[in-house]
Amino acid sequence: MSGDWGRLDDRAVEWIGRLLAIDSTSRLSNLPVAEAIAEECRGLGIQVRLCPDPTGTKANLVATVPAADGTVQGGIALSGHMDTVPVDGQDWTTEPFRPQVRDGRLYARGSADMKGFLALVVAALPTLAAAELSEPVHLALTFDEELAARGGNQIVKDLADLGLQPRSCIVGEPTSMAVITGHKSVTIVGVEVRGAAAHSSLPAEGCNAIEYAARLCTGFRQVLDNWREHGPYDDSYVVPYSTGGVMTIEGGTAQNIVPAACQVVLEFRTIPAVDPEEVVATLHNLAAELTEQMRAEHPGAGMVVTVRDSVPALSTDPGSPTVRAALDFGGRPSDEHVTYGTDGGPFCAAGVETVICGPGDIAQAHGPDEYVEIAQLEACQDFLRSMVDHLSVQR
Repeated sequence: MSGDWGRLDDRAVEWIGRLLAIDSTSRLSNLPVAEAIAEECRGLGIQVRLCPDPTGTKANLVATVPAADGTVQGGIALSGHMDTVPVDGQDWTTEPFRPQVRDGRLYARGSADMKGFLALVVAALPTLAAAELSEPVHLALTFDEELAARGGNQIVKDLADLGLQPRSCIVGEPTSMAVITGHKSVTIVGVEVRGAAAHSSLPAEGCNAIEYAARLCTGFRQVLDNWREHGPYDDSYVVPYSTGGVMTIEGGTAQNIVPAACQVVLEFRTIPAVDPEEVVATLHNLAAELTEQMRAEHPGAGMVVTVRDSVPALSTDPGSPTVRAALDFGGRPSDEHVTYGTDGGPFCAAGVETVICGPGDIAQAHGPDEYVEIAQLEACQDFLRSMVDHLSVQR
């Protein structure tokens, strides 16, 4: 690949090119990425395991470089996801899966979110494997982070099943190398509404599923408005309160038929002061009230609320050892929390001190002409080298 790669070493450039050339959009398998990294680990004598999802078409990757005394418990996990969002319908001026360097920027799908970080970690493996480490370093790489952190929710179980329990985790999502200690939870809820069809001229003979779905959506909106108007608030977020909305709604078959079915998808994101389970309980209670009203119109009517996906919030003490270590490695101090969810949430929920710190800006992710600045990749390369130096027994 041509272009000015700055201070990035040859291995970093090689792995950046290899990983970005693989289309690992979430709808596809991530196994080509996982197997390429696993092969590199095996070649370096690093113990590595692929942990498949229930379908067997995707997998997490767990690799461990032990401490100098052979210890594999504790230590630091470096985490990132191997999938990317799609490029469908986006007007790219470059080829999304042919990395290109121009004007100090690396353009490709996944350059910022977040194969740049993955490539730099893989490039650092020979140095890591040769070091006399005071504690182990784990790779904890996931599938389907872009689909509500499904791989992240699994990987904490994978680590436990393998008898590994990192004491801390650094998730390399794009933060411009700032050390981030918090993000909101994310919960996706599906609502299935069953009404009863009838001719629209005889509405009393049916039960309008869309209208009852709208009533639930109105109740949900009242919850959202209350958060906005009354809090609780957390000023470390750009939007300092919990948020949400109705994301999709489908129903009805014709303009003259009382709709018998309606499907709704809701999303909400809560600050740590709001328990997402309490929000789900509120939705269940509202659905139960509406079901009672519906069955007064038709005995078979009702609605069911189901949590489809969830990502726990991340909340780490700014004075924790993990934060201090990330700052010592070269991460930038920051008091801000990020608006997006990450695999850091599941790690935090599992009791692992976790921060987010990686190259690039989330504002450049997910859209056409995604890019990361070469200077950001250089800073991450320096961060990883500093990490190895700090963890080495003889410095």
